[in-house]
Amino acid sequence: MTSVTAVPPSFPLRLVVIGTGLIGTSVALAARGLGAAVWLADRDPSAARFAAGLGAGGELPAAGPPGGPADLAVLAMPPEAVAPALAAAQARGLARCYTDVASVKELPLARARELGCDLATFAPGHPLAGRERSGPAAARADLFLGRPWAICPAPETSAAATAAVTALAGGCGAQPVRMLAADHDRWVALVSHIPHLVAAAMAARLELAADDALALAGPGLRDVTRIAAGDAGLWTQILAANAAHVAGLLPAIAEDLTAAAAALAGLAEGDEGSAKRLTGLLERGGAGVARIPGKQGGPPAAYVPVQVVIGDQPGELARVFQAAGRAGINIEDVRIEHSPGLPAGVLELSVRPEAAAGLMAALAAGGWPVRR
Repeated sequence: MTSVTAVPPSFPLRLVVIGTGLIGTSVALAARGLGAAVWLADRDPSAARFAAGLGAGGELPAAGPPGGPADLAVLAMPPEAVAPALAAAQARGLARCYTDVASVKELPLARARELGCDLATFAPGHPLAGRERSGPAAARADLFLGRPWAICPAPETSAAATAAVTALAGGCGAQPVRMLAADHDRWVALVSHIPHLVAAAMAARLELAADDALALAGPGLRDVTRIAAGDAGLWTQILAANAAHVAGLLPAIAEDLTAAAAALAGLAEGDEGSAKRLTGLLERGGAGVARIPGKQGGPPAAYVPVQVVIGDQPGELARVFQAAGRAGINIEDVRIEHSPGLPAGVLELSVRPEAAAGLMAALAAGGWPVRR
């Protein structure tokens, strides 16, 4: 059952969501949790029915939302499909304001202008959240908590449309960030689109790897390749829609890898000076990681990992979290590394430095082997 919490001021209480994949259904679930009326539509009716079955709303009637236009229509689809869907939705009068959640902003805006859409009622948006899984079954009402939600109004966009999308983002738990569409596309090329390409390129090297080699895979390989499991068709559309920005940045990354290969070849031949060049790249990488914002967009936090051995049995994770909760300790991040062939694994809990000793004591008292 969906729990209802306080509704933020100006939150759109009547919402149409067109496109019931991961993002669209997650928006709908979050809105339902705030008590909003939500109507769902998808080019695949079975997807809309599935999302409705999850409690994300009701299916959109052919005549439109009962009682007249919705406060806001959310277009949750790939960039190429946004402008035609906007034109069709505006022609039907589905809502007073419109937004999208596509991961590229310049293309939808340009196409919407070409189609003669009413840009005064359209405030483009992009929640920077997702999972490697897709479809309504992967949707989560808390998907956007603490995540940036870019809002890129056109010069023609009305203040009312921008305010509606800002309220939607805030109500979903995201952090609204206003920016120009061109800046958005250039920046997401670096922080989202190229990482997916790099992950895919690394994962592609595993296709013909020996089984014995893959048996040695640890958390590093899983971390680097996790997002490569995303939908290839969707990512082809995303990358194609932002091709110029992505293509402009890739050569610099390729140059770094080429330099690393040259340094390693030099080391193999006994050139000790190559180590300095390799170290330089690794240090630049560490400096870059340190610049990634922490929780809720704040400065990076220096968390301490506490490792605990847990059995592979029902309720074990819940017991660990309950022990931490009773000790008054907030878990900042979690990861699990399974032990191949063994009925146990290592749970790594990241906490603030001042909480590490208390967490270790609480877990040790509960009978778990633990180390910092």
